[in-house]
Amino acid sequence: MKLYSDLPGRRTTQLLTDVLVFCWVGLWVVLGRVMHDTVLSLRTPADSMVGAGGSLRDSMTAAGDQLGRLPAIGDDLAKPFASAARSGQQLTRIGTDLGDTVDRLSMLAGLVTAAVPILLVVGIWLFVRIRFVRRATAAQRFVDANEDLDLFALRAMVRQPMHLLARISADPAGAWRAREPVTVRRLAELELRTNGLRPPRTARD
Repeated sequence: MKLYSDLPGRRTTQLLTDVLVFCWVGLWVVLGRVMHDTVLSLRTPADSMVGAGGSLRDSMTAAGDQLGRLPAIGDDLAKPFASAARSGQQLTRIGTDLGDTVDRLSMLAGLVTAAVPILLVVGIWLFVRIRFVRRATAAQRFVDANEDLDLFALRAMVRQPMHLLARISADPAGAWRAREPVTVRRLAELELRTNGLRPPRTARD
């Protein structure tokens, strides 16, 4: 598998891009965590409600139990305290529900903050990198298998811009058909550079 170009300039660009993408991912992971923690800080009032409701429930329940032990009038005296204990229980339930909502919102806010920019950039990066790897790997197999560069010269005439072909030869197709080695090699080099590859070395290299 060909991960990086043979050409120094393009390889440096690829390596730098990879590093920048990983830094981008790390940055947004941190920012997502900050957003999560910021939203989660809104849970404090909910926790206070849970604590206050629990304290009210426990104290009213304890007081009602004590009064309920009084003969004759104990049950009547305990009723208001039982009602207050239920109010405390309801306050606890509301605080718990609010805290659960804040937890979900903080998780969602953190994920959205991090995921959207990460997926956008990483998606483009992966598309470009995978396309390069596939093309370079396939081309490398042909270069390694045979030093005859006719195939890449032919692809250059099909795929490369006319002005680039004109720099190599006034009649690149004729030169290719005549198997002129210098022209064929220059055409092949033009196509190989597009795929991030160097041509195989010759005895003169």
